Amino acid sequence: MLKLQLSRLASPLGELLLVTDDTGAIHALDFADHRARLHRLLRQLHDDRIELAEGIAAPLAVADALRRYFEGEFAAIDALPVATLGDALQRKVWAALRRIPAGRTTSYGELARQLGFDDPRAAMDVGAANGSNPVSIIVPCHRVIGRNGELKGYAGGVFRKRRLLEHECALPAADVRVDEKTAQAETMQLSF
Repeated sequence: MLKLQLSRLASPLGELLLVTDDTGAIHALDFADHRARLHRLLRQLHDDRIELAEGIAAPLAVADALRRYFEGEFAAIDALPVATLGDALQRKVWAALRRIPAGRTTSYGELARQLGFDDPRAAMDVGAANGSNPVSIIVPCHRVIGRNGELKGYAGGVFRKRRLLEHECALPAADVRVDEKTAQAETMQLSF
C-alpha cells in the first residue's frame, strides 16, 4: 500500500489539493471543488492501492514554487518532481506538456503530430490523455487549446484555464477579442 499525503494550498483560483509521497514527488494537484476527480484519478493510477493521510502540511519546496508561480515567476514550478504514472500514451503526453513554456500554447492536433501521430484522429487520444492529467498547473494541460484558438475543456473549469493562460500572458484579458487567424498564429509548434 502506497502512503500519500494530502495537503491544502491557497491560490488565486481557489483552494488546491496537493498529493505527494514521502519523497516529495507530486502525484496529484487539483482544485478543491474537484476533489472527487482527484480521488478517482488517484485510484485509477494506483490500482486502488493507496492510503491517503489528510491534514499534512504541503512540502515547503512545492508550496513555495506554487506561490512564486502565482506571483509571476512561471519557471518556479518547472523542476518540481512529479510521479510518473499512467499508461504509455499518458506518460508521453504529460512529459510533452511539461515542455510547453509558460506564455505559449499548442493545439491538440499539433501536439499529436509532434508526438509522431499522423492520423488526425490522434488529437482525440491526446486530448483524452491531456484530460486525465492528475497534476494541474505543474503539468500544464491548460496550455493545450483547440486549433482555432478555442479553449475547449479543462478539468478545473474553462474559466480557470482562461485565467491561467491570461496569467501566463498566453491570452489577452477576457474582455479583449482575438480573431481566429491571430489565435492560430500564436499557437506554438513544439520541437521534440
